[in-house]
Amino acid sequence: MKVVVTGGAGYIGAELCAALAKDARVSELVIYDVLARGHYGVFMGPALGKAKVRFVQGEVLDSRRLLQELAGADVIFHLAAKVTTPFAEAGYNQFEQVNHWGTAEVVYAIEEVAPKARVVYLSSASVYGQGEGSARSGVKPSPRSAYGHAKLRGEAHMDRLGDDQPVCILRSGNVYGHGRCMRFDAVINRFVFQAHFQGRITVSGSGEQRRPFIHVDAVVGTLLALLDPASATGTYDLVEQDWSVVEIVEALRNSYPETELLFVDQHLQLQSMVVKRDERLAGIQPARPFDLGADIRALGARFAW
Repeated sequence: MKVVVTGGAGYIGAELCAALAKDARVSELVIYDVLARGHYGVFMGPALGKAKVRFVQGEVLDSRRLLQELAGADVIFHLAAKVTTPFAEAGYNQFEQVNHWGTAEVVYAIEEVAPKARVVYLSSASVYGQGEGSARSGVKPSPRSAYGHAKLRGEAHMDRLGDDQPVCILRSGNVYGHGRCMRFDAVINRFVFQAHFQGRITVSGSGEQRRPFIHVDAVVGTLLALLDPASATGTYDLVEQDWSVVEIVEALRNSYPETELLFVDQHLQLQSMVVKRDERLAGIQPARPFDLGADIRALGARFAW
């Protein structure tokens, strides 16, 4: 089958493409990415196999290029997005352009040249805003950030495809864990880096704010399972566990007990979001133990020194 991954050189995309390249079901893999973050890890070993892997440097706003590359695709993973943390407020226009209108361009191209393709869109739990969220509850999402608003608008474009072809929307929690193109602005990755190399962790606000999290391996495992043409369609929450920042710090200090803790604006109570694991993904989302301490030690062990 022909598989196209937009954002294939990103944090999740690079790991997904490495796994897809080894999958015997995939005969052609197109990695579509603009390389805006300067990530080149997807091009480094181990070898992915030149025979079936092709890289295209292109933007999701380039309708002509999208029509060329999505033509005849059997499965399309739309991961390309403008992402920043923790608040995803800076660069509002870029979020709108890439995450909203870029997704619209992808959908237009799918409608024209890949009308039978299976489509998987990686959205975000940030569409819930604050409080408790669930794709099963029927509660209307209420995003509180420019990023969340743009991802929700992207979902609306994907929903338009749902009547005619299989579409799966995954609202992902905060991703962490080692990857060849990993992001160090993600909170757990950033904390482990700071503790490992600087001996100090910087926490914004009181630290009581909660967020949903998921390991990058669990995200990739879920996406791989969705290659199956008979797998899930609809909208799901892709999370493993929710932790407060203080709980993350406590788990990290077990491995780095000498780490200094520095609070910035400790009096502020920052918004929390709680999203539970979606039981409807049983058998699709890999089951992993909720051992944050083990994940932290595994990430720390991947550093060069």
